[in-house]
Amino acid sequence: MSDKKTLTRERILSAASTALLQRGPAEPSVSEVMGAAGLTVGGFYAHFESKDALMLEAFRQMLCQRQELISEMDNDLPGAERRALLAAFYLSRKHRDATDQGCPLPSSLNELAHLPEGFRAALAEHLELMVAKLADSPEEASNVLADIALMVGGLALARALGPGEMSDRVLRAAKTAIV
Repeated sequence: MSDKKTLTRERILSAASTALLQRGPAEPSVSEVMGAAGLTVGGFYAHFESKDALMLEAFRQMLCQRQELISEMDNDLPGAERRALLAAFYLSRKHRDATDQGCPLPSSLNELAHLPEGFRAALAEHLELMVAKLADSPEEASNVLADIALMVGGLALARALGPGEMSDRVLRAAKTAIV
């Protein structure tokens, strides 16, 4: 792939990621994503075979970015401490209010059952990797999954409420339950 084509593809993926974070993978149109990337719809199919293919790649890319952040954590810390550190970031006002970066799960989960299987497979793979990075033993896997569910649910509620006292309370309560 040429450098220009690679850069254009990255612009499209960036615009798709922002749209996905804000409204999920199903709602944004190709026209909207291409317009946000500063491109015309006509060039879309030179880079992706379908809207689902674009949104799936953006979804996978966003999950990989989340995994990279977790990989930077000190593996010498006990799993519970790693999860508490993750919760402190994940359930923060900054993460709640991010409009161009962040976890795509709160805006996407409701739609995944209606999208191609690749979305669910990407989510399952992401969860398996998270469990592997955050659990000290196989017995701790259930605790990790429960903490992930609490973090994603807490962030989804806080984002739905928007900035404000109740949203902040949800973030604090979820963090407290994890540590």
